[in-house]
Amino acid sequence: MSTDSTRTTLHDLDDAGVSVWLDDLNRPMIADGELQAYVDRGVLGITTNPTIFAAALAEGDSYGDQVAALAADGADVDAAVFALTTQDVRNACDVLRPVYDRTDGEDGRVSIEVDPRLANDTAATVEVAKQLWAEVDRPNLFIKIPATVEGLPAISQVLAEGISVNVTLIFSLDRYRGVMNAYLTGLEQARERGQDLSSIRSVASFFVSRVDSEIDSRLEKIGTEEAMALRGEAGLANARLAYQAFEEVFGTPRWQNLADDGATLQRPLWASTGVKNPDYSDTMYVTGLVAPHTVNTMPAKTLEATVDHAELQGDTITGGYAQAQQVLDDLERVGVSYADVVDQLETEGVDKFEASWNELLGTVQDELDKAGSR
Repeated sequence: MSTDSTRTTLHDLDDAGVSVWLDDLNRPMIADGELQAYVDRGVLGITTNPTIFAAALAEGDSYGDQVAALAADGADVDAAVFALTTQDVRNACDVLRPVYDRTDGEDGRVSIEVDPRLANDTAATVEVAKQLWAEVDRPNLFIKIPATVEGLPAISQVLAEGISVNVTLIFSLDRYRGVMNAYLTGLEQARERGQDLSSIRSVASFFVSRVDSEIDSRLEKIGTEEAMALRGEAGLANARLAYQAFEEVFGTPRWQNLADDGATLQRPLWASTGVKNPDYSDTMYVTGLVAPHTVNTMPAKTLEATVDHAELQGDTITGGYAQAQQVLDDLERVGVSYADVVDQLETEGVDKFEASWNELLGTVQDELDKAGSR
């Protein structure tokens, strides 16, 4: 609850059905109360990624004691990354636990990522997800699994184990429907195993700004007046059509059957919401994606812009599906292939995740080497 004096735009978004999560986490944030301050301002969850961890490790000494202990124990770099990141996420889960309790498990979530080098290996993804879940050992954890073709059955298997999942790296509408199907399949398998469906939660992270970045580049190469007029339209249109698909799937008898047994909605999560083009409003992926049962995970810069000057206009998704579809149709007409764009973005996304992971491994190895030489 917020009083009038502490109320922010984040609380207004919550009232509109949008849970605001922060895409950032490091050990100093937890230790010095910065994370708690974000929660007090209306942040309801945390997402993490390897780049954030690598920067935190490289910039400060808050990890020094644990790195030294790991080096003394002879830990290799993979074991060290596992230990360092799970400790941060566990501690963040504890900070967010009151939000988790207050929202009956819907929010108060902290996400940790499966090694993205396993994105095309179903069995290995499942095994590492189980290891992360057991090591963090907090009910408000989300395991992040990429929505690759091989990731879809892994998502179902992990959910069937009673593990909550943040499905990440979704760009296309077809793949998003596959993700929702994987969620329902996982719940059905969990029910067969006697799992409590109400304890299994999931979000589906649908990426937004990268769609505009790639499509705008293609439109500028085409260069016609009609093409140029479509810049900055695709990301929001794609996400709005994803929400239409969400409404359709979670309005089916198949879903209702699971809901009757305690299952909860897999909420769409708007990811990649930092605006890349300075010509666009820095809150366009916030104000343009307001609808019930959604999450918006923001980098700190976007969150601060939202608090400072975002002008909310109520629900900006439902009812706009025909207009959104027209945008995609217009893109095809001027020569931008939606299928080619989303395929490229998924491939690049996995590559970027792997590069970030390798950066984290390199940073941790450097710290282990330093600790070992002391």
